[in-house]
Amino acid sequence: MNAVYVEITATRGSTPRDTGTAMMVTAQGTGGTIGGGALELRAIEKARRMLANESDDHEETIPLGPGLGQCCGGVVTLLFTRQRRAVDQTQPITLALTDPATAIPLWVWGAGHVGRAVVRHAAATSAFDITWIDTAVERFPEVAPEGVTILRAAPMPALARRAPAEAQHLILTYSHDIDLALCAALLEHKAAGIGLIGSDTKWARFSKRLKEMHLDSAAITCPIGDKSLGKHPDAIAQSTIGSLLPIRTPA
Repeated sequence: MNAVYVEITATRGSTPRDTGTAMMVTAQGTGGTIGGGALELRAIEKARRMLANESDDHEETIPLGPGLGQCCGGVVTLLFTRQRRAVDQTQPITLALTDPATAIPLWVWGAGHVGRAVVRHAAATSAFDITWIDTAVERFPEVAPEGVTILRAAPMPALARRAPAEAQHLILTYSHDIDLALCAALLEHKAAGIGLIGSDTKWARFSKRLKEMHLDSAAITCPIGDKSLGKHPDAIAQSTIGSLLPIRTPA
């Protein structure tokens, strides 16, 4: 297969994935993830240019700062190589829930790797009424889990203001600017719960910005998931959905 492998060879500070994480990029698709968002989009574009130009292996160091529209505050070094790397293709771990009392309205914002993992896990429990939103239909998988409502919304914050007040929200988009706008929209609106993917650095900056908007960020949980389980999308999804399962809306 004609592919370029993108491997994280070094990290400093807060980063979405750890050293040794790799993904495969072909002209038609990808396998695995190095953390999603703007960093991964940039890496995919670079890898496909290598495929098109038959370029040699390449390594570059990228700050996760304003240039990428991310505020993780860390730095990653990426190796672009044609030599095969082990790509993490961990399968989702199904969380079983029998006879749920009432489906929990769950709005998932973002159809990247973590968004897809969250929807898979949530759908497998049969405990949620899932609405899945992103800015473009091509960001969703070709086949979504049964019973999931898919919506295209640009801009997404406008739709957030129309969400049911009893819904739980998980904000997992590819853009920190969109994430912040969704946080603000949902705080101004009403939500049963708001979870935001991000590092401690991202959350510190978001909290400051929301305070400047005179919004109470205490209603938002960030970071989401159990850090001890790691940064793999399925690990984040498993622990995040697990934390929502005890929630019950009144019958």
